[in-house]
Amino acid sequence: MKVGDLPQEELIGLIMEVEESSNRDMEGLRGRIVDETRNTFVIETEQGEEKRIPKSGNMFIFVLEDGTRARIRGDKLLARPEDRIKRGMQR
Repeated sequence: MKVGDLPQEELIGLIMEVEESSNRDMEGLRGRIVDETRNTFVIETEQGEEKRIPKSGNMFIFVLEDGTRARIRGDKLLARPEDRIKRGMQR
């Protein structure tokens, strides 16, 4: 997976961190993505808790399989995962 292709890729399973947020309590949250909806990510934190994080208004850092860190605004990921991935396949 390339950093530029991130919005068109499957994100479940990746490690994600909330770098910036309109909700200060969410900043710094980190965990593995276990589910994704049109508007949210669900992550499992290192403590085993599940947290639902809105995409809108947040800046995320994703850790790719090769260890590369990709920074992307959640607003660019607003879509149902299957629709977002389909758009990428049509390119």
